[in-house]
Amino acid sequence: MDAARTHQKVPVPEPDRSACLGPDGAVAHVTRCLRMISGRWKLPILFRLYADEVLRSSQLLRDIPDVSQKMLTQHLRELEADGLIRRTDFGEVPPRVEYRLTDRGEALMPVLLAARQFAEDHGQEAK
Repeated sequence: MDAARTHQKVPVPEPDRSACLGPDGAVAHVTRCLRMISGRWKLPILFRLYADEVLRSSQLLRDIPDVSQKMLTQHLRELEADGLIRRTDFGEVPPRVEYRLTDRGEALMPVLLAARQFAEDHGQEAK
């Protein structure tokens, strides 16, 4: 039986396993992307911010069922640290903070929409 040949399908000038499996290979990049969006509430946050350009945390709390303030804050901070969302603090009393997708977050959305379409097209076949 032949060894897996996925490294040969990754478009690179010279076929070589490190193009797929190396520290700067395809697997490492996809893993980094998946880490950015892993977490129960990150995808709902990203899709809500994609639907409405700017939201406050109170609106996200209302729109995302069952999320706690603690988990929302934690996931918002992680998304901000990964550069997917931007937090704007207006320094007002009472506090006013808004969240929006960054250019990096906007660039990720077609990938997430393609994943959604893939799941719709192929989700029932896996059962």
